[in-house]
Amino acid sequence: MNKRWIFTLTGLLTLILSDTIKAQEKLHVLKLKTATDMHAFFSFTGNDVMLIAGHRGGMVKGFPENSIATFENTLRHTPAFFEIDPRLTKDSVIVLMHDATLDRTTTATGKLSDYTYEQLKDVRLKDAEGNVTDYKIPKLSEVIQWARGKTILNLDHKDVPIAMTAELIKKHKAEAYVMLTVHSPEEARFYLTGNKESMFSAFIRNKTEFDAYKNAGIPFRQLIAYIGPRVKSENKELYALINREGAMCMISAASTYDKLTNEAERRAAYQSILQDGASILESDYPIEAANAIKGLLKKGSVKMKWFGVK
Repeated sequence: MNKRWIFTLTGLLTLILSDTIKAQEKLHVLKLKTATDMHAFFSFTGNDVMLIAGHRGGMVKGFPENSIATFENTLRHTPAFFEIDPRLTKDSVIVLMHDATLDRTTTATGKLSDYTYEQLKDVRLKDAEGNVTDYKIPKLSEVIQWARGKTILNLDHKDVPIAMTAELIKKHKAEAYVMLTVHSPEEARFYLTGNKESMFSAFIRNKTEFDAYKNAGIPFRQLIAYIGPRVKSENKELYALINREGAMCMISAASTYDKLTNEAERRAAYQSILQDGASILESDYPIEAANAIKGLLKKGSVKMKWFGVK
């Protein structure tokens, strides 16, 4: 083979490799620009695309929970939004960390609240199998800045005062893509008092909890309802009540079906959540869950206008 052909072949392979890398870097995004967009995106219409929520971002070897790298890895495969866990350091910096202690998910030990953010800068995150990665503990503010134009963040409530969380959302003008997990109508009312556009993921697991939100005047078109971790007959009543108010229902498989060790069993379980009537499936394995329901999704939903590739 002469030198010209070698150079030509080398150039062709370089182009192919470059295109492959670019394709891998493309992210499936949610194109929300206003809080009104988010309210509409999560409203129940009866012809909705089932949404995927990555619990703590997702659990894939090499990618630690609650990290931007993991969020991006998920978005390379499927559009999704993410339930994440803000916590406070000793010097009141809000970072992402599910546990109160550092032992399980990082190379450090002890309570997160015993460390300043400066002391955590060289700490590395571990993946779900305990492998040390190159990734560091992110600040919530960094994650909010990253998420704009890409996805939606659902902030769980750990030890961060809700007034502090509300102020951070206001500071970043993030009402269009940051929602808040609330455990009571009173928490929702607090946020609404400061920002009437607030969006919630609310614990509504039975009719009593439904009635509490309804009687408190919390707008159902500004919430999704977490109804529990399982498919069960009692869900039918909740679907009827909550969907009638214009809200979607979410089942989280993180503590139940994600624990199944057989992939085929997990696939069947994810499909059963869709068939049961839920509008949102939250999972530790959002990529796997998205693939499981792909062939069962409705076509022609108006929600498709908010999906894109970036």
